[in-house]
Amino acid sequence: MSGKGQLIVISGPSGAGKGTVCKALLEKNDFWISVSATTRSPRNGEIEGVNYYFITKEKFLEEIEAEDFLEYAEVYGNYYGTPKSEVLKVLDTGRDVILEIDIQGALKVKRAYPDGLFIFILPPSMEELKNRITNRGSETPESLITRFSSAHEEISFVSKYDYAVVNDTVDNACEKIQSIITAERCRVDRINGDFLKEEISNE
Repeated sequence: MSGKGQLIVISGPSGAGKGTVCKALLEKNDFWISVSATTRSPRNGEIEGVNYYFITKEKFLEEIEAEDFLEYAEVYGNYYGTPKSEVLKVLDTGRDVILEIDIQGALKVKRAYPDGLFIFILPPSMEELKNRITNRGSETPESLITRFSSAHEEISFVSKYDYAVVNDTVDNACEKIQSIITAERCRVDRINGDFLKEEISNE
């Protein structure tokens, strides 16, 4: 049976390991991961079209006006957004698309594309989350407090998602997400239309 691909939106608090989980999922599946557009300058080693699409602020504002983003946000003076046409084009081919975005962006996507599959990555505990953020070694005591406080607030949005997956180990988290995706593909409201079309065409 043919059909549209599944839009899989993955987010969670800083330190929950969503980036690592997404990377592991991509190694095991033929998912397409959306590349965001940004107005910030490339950092060392970043590649156009792989890490981001780097565009001017003027171009970004034009694309906002044309409603070319599934979601966008301004962060520390720079804009970030998910190009809509590219995502929809890939979904139309039947390929699943992963968006790894922040909670604010995920909720905007849910309003624009409610048929998406929204998965929230949780740490095993707040203590473990604190350890993960601390072990990065990139935080000052002040920024650590800010990040930890922000994570508490972000976790309160879990009820807005379809599923919550605890990232105790990357393998376990990936296995749970794979099961969720498989179950979603079997939902009657996703397959019924295609099945009926096949039945009618075969008569």
